[in-house]
Amino acid sequence: MTLAADRPATTSYLSGGTLFVMLWAGLLATIVFDWYGQYLTPELGFARLAPEPLATQTLQTLFGAFDGDAAGGTALHWITGIVFYPVGYALIALPIARAIVPGISWLVVAIVYGVVLWAFALYVMAHLINGNPPFLGFTGITWVALIGHVIFAIVLGSILAPRTD
Repeated sequence: MTLAADRPATTSYLSGGTLFVMLWAGLLATIVFDWYGQYLTPELGFARLAPEPLATQTLQTLFGAFDGDAAGGTALHWITGIVFYPVGYALIALPIARAIVPGISWLVVAIVYGVVLWAFALYVMAHLINGNPPFLGFTGITWVALIGHVIFAIVLGSILAPRTD
């Protein structure tokens, strides 16, 4: 029996079937994130997340294009959730965490990864790239986004981490 620590962390994610699972996990996690932040929280009286407008603003800032065209922002949001964030979790966050703390629970890694994604989205992208207030001014959307990114990472981790055990 080969332990996860005894094999390269990327091996299991480069096979075709597992790559499909990684994309599927990203899709499911993005759907749950959007359901939570765009539908559930407003129904409960909390802020509504706006990931597509933030992504559209990023495209406008970086490329000066996409004036009023939300399709580019929507595509960027979904590609990030389906491809980039799962790759970051599977090929960077989980292997580093397990190298530093062997046997660490995927749940702990997922929670930390969700907080890192939140900081990346609301500080790096929203503030440093787009010029919005840091963490969008620590308003209601800030905390909905924190919980949403942690939920995203837990959904993602619950599907991906067991494949490396």
